Amino acid sequence: MKKLLLSLLFISATLTAQTIDLSYYLPKDVSYNQNIPTPKSVLGHEVGEWHVTHDKLVEYMKVLAKTSDRVVLENRGTTYEGRPLVLLTITSSKNHQNLEAIRENHIKATNNASVDVSNSPIVVYQGFSIHGNEASGSNAALAAAYYLAAAEGQKIEELLNNSVILFDPAMNPDGLQRFAYWTNTNKANNINPDPNDREYHEVWPGGRTNHYWFDMKRDWLPVQLPESRARIKTFHKWLPNI
Repeated sequence: MKKLLLSLLFISATLTAQTIDLSYYLPKDVSYNQNIPTPKSVLGHEVGEWHVTHDKLVEYMKVLAKTSDRVVLENRGTTYEGRPLVLLTITSSKNHQNLEAIRENHIKATNNASVDVSNSPIVVYQGFSIHGNEASGSNAALAAAYYLAAAEGQKIEELLNNSVILFDPAMNPDGLQRFAYWTNTNKANNINPDPNDREYHEVWPGGRTNHYWFDMKRDWLPVQLPESRARIKTFHKWLPNI
């Protein structure tokens, strides 16, 4: 019995220590451009192995913008702690060359139902982790952005030809950074599922809120904080009458 328990503990520890590689998250029905860096090649760890900090997240998004003609990055301002509020515009290279005309036609169509949009791409906004300690969003953004930048084949070509994706990898950079710091400095080498573990009990105020402890969802109405103003800036660019 003692030997059985020791064997089970060894197997459990071995399985827990295993790292899932990027292919676990990605669709298998496309190929991937080897010239587009993976998150691990830039960050030094697989997606999900560590909670991504905001600086590393932005670093990877900058690399994608430099290496892929599908990705354009802009900085819409800074948080109270000086972190950039970046936005990626992701679409086909053909659409990028005609992006202003696409934007203007999109605006016309929102004001006039008779405008023909049958050949126009849809515009999609994707925002990740508005609460900094709901970190699966920004960590997933690494894999999602890689897929959109690196995937090859008819399926992804059709997707990008028919859509313009406004991709915000971190809607609350300061909260994300605070949460990632806490979890990365308090987590065990092997995953501990015990809810009483120190990793799961951030010191106050935790990572949910921004620098001034404001829940970012509550700012959607007054729009008084830089994180919200950055989003409104994006929305107004594509829907100026909202």
